[in-house]
Amino acid sequence: MTDTEVRPDAATLRAARRERVLTEMKDRGIDIFISGREPNARYIAGVPRLWINGSRPFGPGCVLSSSGAIDIVSTWDDGVPDDIPHENLHGITFNGATTLAWLTKVEGAATARTVATDGLMPSTIALVRKAFPAADLVDGEQMMRRVRAVKMPDEVDAIRRAVEIAEGALVVAEEALRVGVTERQLTGIFMEHMAEAGVTTPSTQDVVWITSRSDAWSRTSRDTAVTADDLVALDGGVIARGYVGEVGWTAAVDGAERVAGSLAGSWDALWDRLLDACRPGGPASGLLAAYEAVGVAVPPMPVARGLGNGNDVPLVMASLPRTAAELRLEAGMVLAVTAYVWREGVGGLYGKAPVLLTDAGPELLSTRPLRGGAHVDSGRS
Repeated sequence: MTDTEVRPDAATLRAARRERVLTEMKDRGIDIFISGREPNARYIAGVPRLWINGSRPFGPGCVLSSSGAIDIVSTWDDGVPDDIPHENLHGITFNGATTLAWLTKVEGAATARTVATDGLMPSTIALVRKAFPAADLVDGEQMMRRVRAVKMPDEVDAIRRAVEIAEGALVVAEEALRVGVTERQLTGIFMEHMAEAGVTTPSTQDVVWITSRSDAWSRTSRDTAVTADDLVALDGGVIARGYVGEVGWTAAVDGAERVAGSLAGSWDALWDRLLDACRPGGPASGLLAAYEAVGVAVPPMPVARGLGNGNDVPLVMASLPRTAAELRLEAGMVLAVTAYVWREGVGGLYGKAPVLLTDAGPELLSTRPLRGGAHVDSGRS
């Protein structure tokens, strides 16, 4: 039976995450942290996202005091853990006076010397300054990126579970691949199986796409039907219990031998280089260099990005070379690593795998046996 009850994150995980944030706040002399970004707010409060559309549990977000007290903006108390008192829940409002009234009651508001935030609208800055009149307002987003970059074992387990759900739904979609089926239909099959597994939130909208034989980056309409010899990229991701899991591979309707002969060698060489770059202490730019080393064009999409609560670092892509060069990879990071090789007249061979960086080497979190990281299969005509 599918579990549909709204529950907070596990108590041990919530406590460990909050302790990380509180330690960083202490080290930086931050008395109060205001989070307006959902991944940060969830990391601290442990309150799950209720729906993808309409009301969400976080209006501006949550407020964490250096004492450990938490105030959150929530539409109701479903999924709110017991360690957050009911009086610390505040309804969503667009009335500035109401917001100011509850901010001034936050524990430590009157004496706070430094208040950090991960982002505010210009109209909200004046309210914050009134609520914390003796405090300096500083950036807190970089602190949260640092805290969330390295995953704890329980977080890795949560990502692994999300990957399993995404992988299972993607396999079902692949089984329906045949000449005449459309990208939209296959995406719908993925979503249906995902929902049957108890997850209602995909991490991306486009799950299936037919790779072009004439342009490396062009996309067809989602209602375009699959034809013989098409290379079809399957790229699935879900948000399960707040953590993102993603995986992807390529399937061929009719022509697996052609794919293996013309693209698989380059793809395997690229994948080996990418995995070799997933080493603690190395620069994130090593993942870009992997493409250059095998003579494959770097795609405009991220070559690697952090998996976690959402918008995790690092973000490694060709358009951000300086960021990649400055960022060092660390043990405990979980990356969605992407390899893509394209050839005119053939199409593209795509693969994405979740990789945990460890001191002993990269560890794949995908349970599906992958051929060099990508699966090539003959479809049904």
